[in-house]
Amino acid sequence: MSSPANPRRFYHGTRADLRPGDLIQPGHSSNYTERKSPWVYFSETLNAAAWGAELAKGDGPGRIYEVEPTGPFMDDPNLTDKRFPGNPTRSYRSLEPLRVVAELLSWEGHSPEEIQTMKDGIAGLEPIDD
Repeated sequence: MSSPANPRRFYHGTRADLRPGDLIQPGHSSNYTERKSPWVYFSETLNAAAWGAELAKGDGPGRIYEVEPTGPFMDDPNLTDKRFPGNPTRSYRSLEPLRVVAELLSWEGHSPEEIQTMKDGIAGLEPIDD
């Protein structure tokens, strides 16, 4: 858990252009499909957020935001139970909005080859199981 000496930081990767104070709401199309999800997804790792930013639909630049959950959240079962037991990606989901704290303007992404390999690996799959 978080403490004043060691606060938890959460991140959300996307192509959406957001500002501090904006809410990332559930019930919209996800970064990856047109299907609307009742969840919003986020992570405690920049690597997971970078994947969200790099794989998101759209033409704008990938962006990573520091966010704070506005309600309860749980481990993301799409990753934790199916791909990475124990949740090493520290990925979560919530039925409540995320509040944007700040945009990270400097972050290291994956190589074009890594991004293409990931896109090829998820092509035709429904990456979110609600």
